[in-house]
Amino acid sequence: MSHSGDPKQRTPQAILRDVMSLCADCDTCRTMMEEDCAFFIELYRLWDQEQEEKKPITEAQLRYLAELCTLCGLCPCPKIPMDVMEAKSRYIEQEGMPFATRMLNDVPRMARLCGTFPRLLKILQSNSVLGPLLRKVMRIHPDRELPSFPKENFFQWAEQKGLNRRPEGSPRVTYFAGCTAGYLFPEVARGAVEILLHNGIPVHVPPQQCCGMPFLVEGDRERTLELAGANLKQLLQAAHAGDDLVYSCPTCGFFLKRLLRERAYYSDAYQQSVDAAEGELKVPAPEKGENQFWILKKNMYHRTLQDDGFFSSIEPMDRILLSDRLMDFGFYLTRLHAVGRLATDFVPLPERMVYFAPCHLREQKMGRPYLDLMKLIPELQIDPVGGEYDCCGMGGVFGYKEHFHQKSLDLGGPLMTKIRARNPQAIVTDCISCRLQFNHCLPYPVFHPLEILARAYGCESTARPHEPSRAD
Repeated sequence: MSHSGDPKQRTPQAILRDVMSLCADCDTCRTMMEEDCAFFIELYRLWDQEQEEKKPITEAQLRYLAELCTLCGLCPCPKIPMDVMEAKSRYIEQEGMPFATRMLNDVPRMARLCGTFPRLLKILQSNSVLGPLLRKVMRIHPDRELPSFPKENFFQWAEQKGLNRRPEGSPRVTYFAGCTAGYLFPEVARGAVEILLHNGIPVHVPPQQCCGMPFLVEGDRERTLELAGANLKQLLQAAHAGDDLVYSCPTCGFFLKRLLRERAYYSDAYQQSVDAAEGELKVPAPEKGENQFWILKKNMYHRTLQDDGFFSSIEPMDRILLSDRLMDFGFYLTRLHAVGRLATDFVPLPERMVYFAPCHLREQKMGRPYLDLMKLIPELQIDPVGGEYDCCGMGGVFGYKEHFHQKSLDLGGPLMTKIRARNPQAIVTDCISCRLQFNHCLPYPVFHPLEILARAYGCESTARPHEPSRAD
């Protein structure tokens, strides 16, 4: 049953009901995602409950269903997860954001808090009395080990190096590090800078906030839009100054390049910019070639193809420009290599590793640029692991949550089995959420590709000892 009417007046329950109807009518993900997505497993269970067992779906069950979507990007219909995010946002507008959820997702705030009160993390980790109490307040599963925050984060290091001031020279790179490389694993971001400097490219680290993805996934519309707007302003200033824009976190890239641009091509501003004829909608068709379009009849699609999504309050042409200019760090390096501008003076690394391309990288449809780059390193044996729908199961920080912990392990189980079968000396992945999950489940050290490339260049970036894994 479709719950039509004014979209702004629809309840979260009505939105989720529409999602269920659409998915049940298609039914593709029932088999395709049957082991890869907690959301679809529950969606079809509830649908069968109501249709076959004649037991009505309760409001509590719908609310729990919304909680299971981590916006991993694996499902084939972009409309479905964004509709779920809309439903989550309307729930939060009604209920408010729980303090524990807000704190767990706000890495910069947690970094400042642990820096001000360094004993807090030690209590969470080891105190037998206060630790369980704090974990209960934060709704963190007792088996999860929280990562430590280093004394100096990347942004402090970058400011000491003067990287917060735009350097002279061309080309320049403006680097968006993201929260995890910025505050949790600064060796990744330092490696990114050292790689660029090794290649003679000046680096600028502008003021930057969390990309907004953690707050989007939790349904905090106000905070998501606030962060997106602040980052958009800084990055577009750099783009207008002629800088290349790069990011090293695939989740930040998925948010800033793909989700933020969602539905912007249907805006009047974009249609005017591409000289769409009256009665037509022109939609980019990169699969047909550069500057090619699909031409749609406006009278058939104008009710559904509008810039009325989650980010429609942000100027559509700005969203499109940012998407066009922002590049994955690995993609940027492969582009340099293609024109003979990437230094290949790598020292040998006689090690055997596996590389996992995370969900948010795969969904950007750019291949596996880091895998190609690491194969340039002498004596390094680096092989891909995982298939098209393999996921570590972490879902950002969802794996830390009491209600999602076991689901996280179940979803990631097939991938963990494949990695154990390879028995590598180390795991390499772009995604730091995957890194945290691998550290929890497996006995192997985990690195970002930029750390491996920096090592092969002989850079000074010092890697911390690998985080304790469950098997250590």
